[in-house]
Amino acid sequence: MHWSVYIIRCTDDSLYTGITNDVHRRFNEHTNGLGAKYFRGRQPKELVYVETGHDRSSASKREFAIKKLPRPGKLQLLSSDLNRVIDFIL
Repeated sequence: MHWSVYIIRCTDDSLYTGITNDVHRRFNEHTNGLGAKYFRGRQPKELVYVETGHDRSSASKREFAIKKLPRPGKLQLLSSDLNRVIDFIL
């Protein structure tokens, strides 16, 4: 099964990082208040980063690494060659 790491920009301009095997479904779940507690106090605004080509294990490890990055590092990822968000325009 193919897994992706994604970043969502929220209405408060914070960045949420997660993993999924279905980016569209997961974004819709976040939008509808399902899933991550992170979205109880904020709303998802847009999908800004998707990194594909992972299995469950490597996606989890990559998510952890991205979450450890300071905000400037995460913002740099958004314009990197790894970003495949264009393939997932909602």
